[in-house]
Amino acid sequence: MLKIVNYTKSYSQKAKAVDNLSLHVKKGDIFGFIGHNGAGKTTTIKSVAGILDFEDGDIFIDGKSIKKDDIECKKIMAYIPDNPDLYLFMTGIKYLNFIADIYDVPVKEREERIKKYSEAFELTKDLGDPIASYSHGMRQKLALISALIHEPKLLLLDEPFVGLDPKASFTLKEIMKDMCQKGSAIFFSTHVLDVAEKLCNKVAIIKGGKLVVTGDMSEVKGNSSLEEIFLELVDHE
Repeated sequence: MLKIVNYTKSYSQKAKAVDNLSLHVKKGDIFGFIGHNGAGKTTTIKSVAGILDFEDGDIFIDGKSIKKDDIECKKIMAYIPDNPDLYLFMTGIKYLNFIADIYDVPVKEREERIKKYSEAFELTKDLGDPIASYSHGMRQKLALISALIHEPKLLLLDEPFVGLDPKASFTLKEIMKDMCQKGSAIFFSTHVLDVAEKLCNKVAIIKGGKLVVTGDMSEVKGNSSLEEIFLELVDHE
């Protein structure tokens, strides 16, 4: 579903934000992308989403290049940054319908999905209110619903659990599992390593823009915890 091939991104001639990264996220994978602040996680995810251009390598979404066929790639994916920018003057429901219009989601289907996910995130009663009145957690929930409204084949999330209360976090994890059981794939960054360990079947650890290790979660962590492996690798690599 997502194949990153020899991806390199620089912000200056002196330093590479990400250096020759290759990863493969298959259908059904919940793939955790782990690293310290500044390791290159957000840069990578933004390039996968088609927001950042890059110098070398390529990124393929369901076999299509994000460089050569970005519109087709974006039709089948959704991206939620760690601090989503929403149109604050809109009400929640108007925003969701706006996103559904962009993806040409039929009225019946959008209504069913808005009902399903707004109830799951306990946001239904707030959809008529301006987004400007929402708390950070409510805005995060609205952004998540907007990402799910067209049933993306690839879901990109940057620190998705930040700002969510425990119940909403549980709901999101269950939705992620359900999506992947139906054949979608999820690629997300997080600092919450115990969540990644329990939720992900695949993991990659990045340090200083370079891949340190990647593979099945069970193989990467062995008999240790993901936190122990992460600290060992990034401290001694």
